[in-house]
Parts: sequence; C-alpha cells; structure tokens
Amino acid sequence: MSRKVVVLGEVRDGSLRNVSFEAIAAAKTVAEGGEVVGVLVGASVSALSTELIHYGADRVVSVEDEKLKLYTSDGYAQALLAVLDQEKPEGLVLGHTSLGKDLSPRIAGKLASGLISDATAVEVAGGNVVFTRPIYSGKAFEKKIVTDGLIFATVRPNNIAPLEKDESRSGDVSTLSVDIKELRAIIKEVVRKASEGVDLSEAKVVISGGRGVKSADGFQPLKELAAVLGGAVGASRGACDADYCDYSLQIGQTGKVVTPDLYIACGISGAIQHLAGMSNSKVIVAINKDPEANIFKVADYGIVGDLFEVVPLLTEEFKKLKVHS
Repeated sequence: MSRKVVVLGEVRDGSLRNVSFEAIAAAKTVAEGGEVVGVLVGASVSALSTELIHYGADRVVSVEDEKLKLYTSDGYAQALLAVLDQEKPEGLVLGHTSLGKDLSPRIAGKLASGLISDATAVEVAGGNVVFTRPIYSGKAFEKKIVTDGLIFATVRPNNIAPLEKDESRSGDVSTLSVDIKELRAIIKEVVRKASEGVDLSEAKVVISGGRGVKSADGFQPLKELAAVLGGAVGASRGACDADYCDYSLQIGQTGKVVTPDLYIACGISGAIQHLAGMSNSKVIVAINKDPEANIFKVADYGIVGDLFEVVPLLTEEFKKLKVHS
C-alpha cells in the first residue's frame, strides 16, 4: 500500500541537520513506493529544498515568515498543520531532537493522532509498517504498528542510515503562504553555550569523561582525541555535578541519548543512568583503573589503566594511522 508521507527538514544555523536525511529514509520505508514530501519552516529556508530532494524527497513545500526565524512550538505548529491540511498525508516523520520532542506531541494533540516516539528502526513486515523503539532506558525494545489513522513517528538521530545523496534527482519546489497568527511566546534572544566541533547528538564518535578526569583540565586529553577522530566530547552526570564541564555535555537518562559508531568512556564507572544514554552505541570502549567497574559489562573493548596515560597513547596511534591512510 503506497502512502504519501511528510517529513519535516530540521534547519539549524542555516543548514539542514543530518537527522532530516535519516527521517527521509524512514519516510521512504513508510511510503512503500508512495510520495515523500519534505517540509521546510523558517524565515528563508527554501534554498535548502534541493538538498532534501537529493536525499530522497520527491518534492518540497516551504513555509517562510519572519515570525518563524526562531523556533517556537506555536509558530512551527501553525506552519506544519497548514502543510498537513493541504497535503493530507498518510504519514508524518520528524527527528527525535529537542525540536522534534517539543513539536510532535503538540501536532499529535491537535490532530488527535497517535505518536510513536524515538524510533530506532522501521520496516515493513506482515503488511504493516513496524517501528522499533527502546523502553526501560534501553534495556528492552518494543515493536509498534499504527492500526488506524496517521502513521506519525519521530526517529532517533544516528540510527537509520540516510539514502545515498543523488544530485541528479529533481522535484517540484513550492511555497505555502501561512498566516502565522500572534505567537503567545516570542523568542527575543538565543544565548548559546560555547560549543566546539561536532554536534554531540549526531556525532559518529563520542569521547566521554567521568569523575575519573578529576578536573576541568582533565578533559583536555579527551578533546585532543576527539579532534583527531572528528568526534564530540561528552560527560557523565558525575563529571557535570563536580563542575568539570557544562551540563550541555551530559549523557545519560537525564541528559542526552547518543548512539555513535564509537563511544569511548574514560574514567566512567558505568552507573545505570549513564548506560541509559549510551548503551546502544555500536562499539563501546571503556578505559578505567578499576577492573570491576560496571562500564566493562557493556563495553566491547576494555582497557584497565590510567586514562591520562592511555588516552594520549591512543591519540598518538590514531594520528599515525591518519598519516598513513
């Protein structure tokens, strides 16, 4: 059964986030040969339409308004609901990002629709579109189907592979004029924490530090390793509570959930709350002085040793590998 599926392309700092392309790949599965319609919302975003098409969207609808320059759930909901009213799709896919987690329940409520959140896989089986999502902090997985109405889901970043970019693809690009009514909340200013390098939630490599880094300066070797591997630096709650780093780096049940290709845990004991945020990483390497540390139970590779000795050695070896590759 072919379906029309709408995908919201998420824009940050004038560029599309990778999860937008992953959502298109998921939408292709849901569509089962039907049409995938990309949606862009913002002040001046239509120029990004071609990129969505190159990654698999069949056409793109843009909603542009100065009131949409900065994200608000009110403004974006008005824009997306107008597109849905025009397109009348059978499916809707968003990224399970800060924006997606805020916007999707509002849309579901307005449409009186169900919502499958935080999907890590999607497939067609037995005539149904089946979504897989983690439960119990990632200790188990459940499979869900939509039996009636809109197939509405958010997909976890870095889990569903995007389609290969095809610059020969073309598709219709249109704009929809939406009267964005008075917003109840207006963003006057966005103050960002100074962040370096790769976005933590989308990084393919994450180097994470715990209480074992001992100080804010203790993160420096981790930053150097992350720079060599093109990765991002994260932290356990213990490191954040000890004021070694900002809470924006926290990974765990009350922080960010990451699923990189490679996760290197440095000086992290492996509390269950931290494991909830990273245990689904594809390859986990643990570095800890305590051979009984819980982190070794989930690690694919374990190094018992002082992180301040091990991490610089790893950095040097990776540098050599990069020179020879």
